[in-house]
Amino acid sequence: MTGTTLTWPRTYWRQSRSHRYSLLFAVPLLVLYEVMAAVLGRGEPQAIRNGADVMLKTLFIALLGPRGPLVFGALLIGVAVWLVVRDMRAHGTRLSPRIFAGMTAESILLALIFGIVVSSITAQLLAPFAALVQPPMQELDFPTQLMVSLGAGLYEELLFRVLLVGAIAALGTRAFGWRPVPAAVVAVGIGALIFSAFHYIGPFGDRLEAASFTFRLIAGIFFSALFVARGFGITAWTHALYDVFLLIG
Repeated sequence: MTGTTLTWPRTYWRQSRSHRYSLLFAVPLLVLYEVMAAVLGRGEPQAIRNGADVMLKTLFIALLGPRGPLVFGALLIGVAVWLVVRDMRAHGTRLSPRIFAGMTAESILLALIFGIVVSSITAQLLAPFAALVQPPMQELDFPTQLMVSLGAGLYEELLFRVLLVGAIAALGTRAFGWRPVPAAVVAVGIGALIFSAFHYIGPFGDRLEAASFTFRLIAGIFFSALFVARGFGITAWTHALYDVFLLIG
């Protein structure tokens, strides 16, 4: 009994980071966001979507034309399926509902703690903190804000953590010969700066202010560090739930 109790946290920590759990855990978030975006957008080409989603798909449109978003979606799903299948072949095809339940509880807890901790840090650094969701974002209706919040968890983590932080860390270790920890620290810092700056781009970007920039910088450090420690799935859901809690709070 004692051995099982001691083994479970280690097993959960290791398996919840694996591709088979992390990527499958993110699937409901992808489905929720894409369904809401399709319903709310009603097929209009100028429909509002999350900025990171637009940025990624715009790149594919520039390269491939109108078929770009379809190719992007196929590539995203194809790579995810390949990673999950490869992981299952290496470690077995059985999946534990207990692991997914733990990941759900962890994401909810982290989202709640994150809001308290990061807001407190920002308040200590700067004058009273202004709300994250500012005009013109507040001009959107609630379902659209909810959709954008879910998309933030999925596509911002894909862009800024998986692609950006992952690439910077890999560059540090392979090109400059850094050890994994220093490479991860540099990647987290650079990724957080770019993540914060991203929120002031485009027609629905916020007005640039020291308080909100600092908040998002701290948020970027948190999410980047969480990605390095816990993988994509938990980070994506933590980010999405945090944004949703801000929206309804």
